[in-house]
Amino acid sequence: MTYSAGDLRGRAVTVKVPATSANLGPGFDTLGLALALYDELEVRVRDEPGASVDVHGVGAGEVPTDESSLVVRAIAHTFAAVGHPMPGLDLVARNAIPHGRGMGSSGAAIVSGIMAAKGLLEGIVEIDAQGLLALANEMEGHPDNVAPALFGGLTIAWVTPDGPRFKKLIVHRGVSPLVFVPEHVMSTALARSLQPDSVPHEDAVFNLSRSALLVAALIQSPELLLAATEDKLHQSYRASAMPETDRLITLLRDSGFAAVVSGAGPSILVLCSDPSQRLAAADLVAQKAETRWQPLMLAVDFKGATVQQMAAGTVDTPAA
Repeated sequence: MTYSAGDLRGRAVTVKVPATSANLGPGFDTLGLALALYDELEVRVRDEPGASVDVHGVGAGEVPTDESSLVVRAIAHTFAAVGHPMPGLDLVARNAIPHGRGMGSSGAAIVSGIMAAKGLLEGIVEIDAQGLLALANEMEGHPDNVAPALFGGLTIAWVTPDGPRFKKLIVHRGVSPLVFVPEHVMSTALARSLQPDSVPHEDAVFNLSRSALLVAALIQSPELLLAATEDKLHQSYRASAMPETDRLITLLRDSGFAAVVSGAGPSILVLCSDPSQRLAAADLVAQKAETRWQPLMLAVDFKGATVQQMAAGTVDTPAA
């Protein structure tokens, strides 16, 4: 059966997507964690073609508000993928995830758009969890941020000849994430450009062991987090581009805290084994930092992205 954009007239959805921290030290381009800090999006179908975005919070006055918006491009990508014409849209974005800080803001924007399209197309085209991940990975280029944004919790993501795959795990209740967010930004493209094309065999083996240990630490044994977050594949190569990040991570780790670069940086993720340790880490940075860093004491998000039909008032529908 053929549908037209007019078949969606009157539809409206709200979407909520968590921040994420990727890599988690040794799990480069593989491990990601969803954090309880959210971008929210409201999308309404309108009669006129095109799209407009009203941005509030982070990115207001800075990000595009027309069809070049990353969120709108993700909606358009999804509609094109399922062979359905995209209707005219009015969007309201309420953003809380910092941009350019290594907390998955671009992944969240992509996931927001894909989930909005999923909600608008409900009853016409159904997109399952694997399809959502494939669409997000096509736009992001790697699944380590978009997987936890979509599905919540700790995710292990990998790519096969048939597309990206994921496994969601529930994080131990004792794990208490703390993110230090600086005022300056970091380009993901720049961070990736500092990576070598090859690494020593012993460094690869080192990271394999730590990645396996990190999964165990996060889901079962938080007391192992310091050893489990050691890395030799990417953080040292990027250190020159964010010296204050590198200095504070060294300070935190020397003091017994499991600190790593959050995503491509420059934010710092500290995986604490209890809330009191989190307070101690925040005090240390407040005393020793040479610039201003905002401490965000966040819970792990276990739900992932959700979409709700506004007109029907239904319960949030998760990505999986």
